[in-house]
Amino acid sequence: MTEEERNVALLKDAYTAWYETRGDAAVWLDILADEIAWGSLADGRPGMEFTRPRATRDEVMGYFEGLARDWSMEFYHVNEFVAQGHRVVALGECSWTYRRTGKTVTLPKVDVWLVENGKATQFMEHFDTHAALRATQE
Repeated sequence: MTEEERNVALLKDAYTAWYETRGDAAVWLDILADEIAWGSLADGRPGMEFTRPRATRDEVMGYFEGLARDWSMEFYHVNEFVAQGHRVVALGECSWTYRRTGKTVTLPKVDVWLVENGKATQFMEHFDTHAALRATQE
């Protein structure tokens, strides 16, 4: 198995477990490096404060805690993985309901990972932040 295949398998297993547990962040602990550059296109904007940048595995758990507090997962499907060297891009679609408004948003999602020595050292998520932020508004 090549390094690219191992990295894809690592992430595929984590995404599958995360969806099957309906968002149990513990599934990510094993694959995150102690220090990780974690980012989101939403970048901590009002209504999505949990998306602020993170630098450690413990801080990333705060991201998941905020996500679980504010949003409920309807589904999360990764349809394709593209790997080159240490970089893996996960392409999919997800649907979340914002708990305070009851509004659901379904959108395409692109996650870009850097995996080195079996641990994720970088993550950046890309999604329609405008649609997600609209769901947070009354």
